[in-house]
Amino acid sequence: MRTEPATATPAPGSLAARTSALAAEAGPSRQPSPWRSNVRSVLKHVGLVTLAVVMIYPLIWLLVSSIKPTDLIFRDLSLIPAETDFTNYTEGWNALARPFGHYLMNSAIVVLGSLLGNLVACSMAAYAFARLEFRGRKLWFAIMLMSIMLPIHVVIVPQYILFSQVGWINTFWPLIVPKLLATDAFFVFLMVQFFRGIPRELDEAARLDGCGHGRIYARIMMPLALPALATTAIFTFIWTWNDFFSQLIFLTSPDMHTAPVALRTFLDSTGQSSWGPMFAMSIVSIIPVFLAFLFGQKYLVKGIATTGIK
Repeated sequence: MRTEPATATPAPGSLAARTSALAAEAGPSRQPSPWRSNVRSVLKHVGLVTLAVVMIYPLIWLLVSSIKPTDLIFRDLSLIPAETDFTNYTEGWNALARPFGHYLMNSAIVVLGSLLGNLVACSMAAYAFARLEFRGRKLWFAIMLMSIMLPIHVVIVPQYILFSQVGWINTFWPLIVPKLLATDAFFVFLMVQFFRGIPRELDEAARLDGCGHGRIYARIMMPLALPALATTAIFTFIWTWNDFFSQLIFLTSPDMHTAPVALRTFLDSTGQSSWGPMFAMSIVSIIPVFLAFLFGQKYLVKGIATTGIK
């Protein structure tokens, strides 16, 4: 005759007994209601869409105002214009002493020079801090980090005096040459953190093959640091293209003005404010920044997300 095996009963007061008692009191676990989950998801998306509309509203208003007659821009604040005037773009393009494309070209020259300087100089400085051993490395790295806290208004006067003495005022050199000296400490710090995440075994293997620091930097570090370089390039492009203060200080001649400085002249070039043409040229000036972010956002997110990961 076959008998069933006896089930072991936990001793009273034991951990197993207390666990069983708590499980019996709790009863079956409750699953979240699908209806509540859907409501939370809808509310979350509504909140995100509302926040996005609030953030993008100024840009939409600027775009709509660029096709309104100047006398209706501040009288009709709706996003659906009662009257359109596309001549703001043609008038704005030719309103200044030079066509607006001339000022866009000046901005492009400054941006390209700054891009080249930051990509080369900041990456070389970052490689030195991340891979080379030299006296006072930690001290110099700390000083470099502290320079991030210096506002531009502190250094702009000494820079102006220096560049004035060498005859660089009203040229693009004061805006480009400092970039060639790795003065943007933020990008140096960004690349240092990225280089520190690259295994040192790659350096050791390259040295066994006879590579020096120059070839390691050019053949190994730079290709692997593409996300950090792309992040540096995008931020440099946006910050330099939108820069107004330093370009206003160093570029005194109207022929040397960049796009941000040229936009300011719409307010007093004819003795009255040309809001419509100025808004139209503002939209034209935003397009390069928008395209840079659109095509580089993948590398931007990847560069920021992977910086510092080891």
